[in-house]
Amino acid sequence: MKCKIDTIIFDLGGVLVDWKPEYLYRKIFNGDEEKVQWFLNNVCTSAWNAEQDGGRTIEEAQNLKITEFPEHEDLIRLYYNQWHQMFSGSIAENVALFKSLKSSRNYKIYALTNWSAEKWDKALELFPFFNDFDGVVVSGQEKTRKPFPKIFNIIIDKYAITPEKTIFIDDSEENIKAAIALKFHGIHYVSPRQLRKELHTHQLLF
Repeated sequence: MKCKIDTIIFDLGGVLVDWKPEYLYRKIFNGDEEKVQWFLNNVCTSAWNAEQDGGRTIEEAQNLKITEFPEHEDLIRLYYNQWHQMFSGSIAENVALFKSLKSSRNYKIYALTNWSAEKWDKALELFPFFNDFDGVVVSGQEKTRKPFPKIFNIIIDKYAITPEKTIFIDDSEENIKAAIALKFHGIHYVSPRQLRKELHTHQLLF
């Protein structure tokens, strides 16, 4: 017998808000995409940023990179000093979906996000609707991150979630696979249209 869905968990960056370091560094490098990609693939990499999402302090992260690339100190410091310029804004269609699901009162709706603890207050300032979830788990505050099982177990325990009755939405296939391994229903987000279609398939939208 299929369990009735009673909970939805949203990822934030890449699903409800559009965040890409390229948005900042394209300005810095005057649109030179080759320089942008070299810097983000060799200096301030996604793996380096992920450690801040997992609880490492920004100061420690900067010091490590500045020691490694002293000639790029100013560019490294810009990563977090101008972090807000990495957003193009919210993804309007998906925020509308979130608000529609929330207003229906049929589901508990949470956020599970990989996010630096030191930037969370700024995130709430930039995107006030982050306050509208029934609860949020922020990786940097928990000192662990997706796709590690520990953070999924934290949100399960904190909000008494039943994974079999929960849909988890994320733009990372790795994170989706981790959630499915813990019995969540996963939606690997690709586009607003695809998300709406999959929610229809789960009979959450009519």
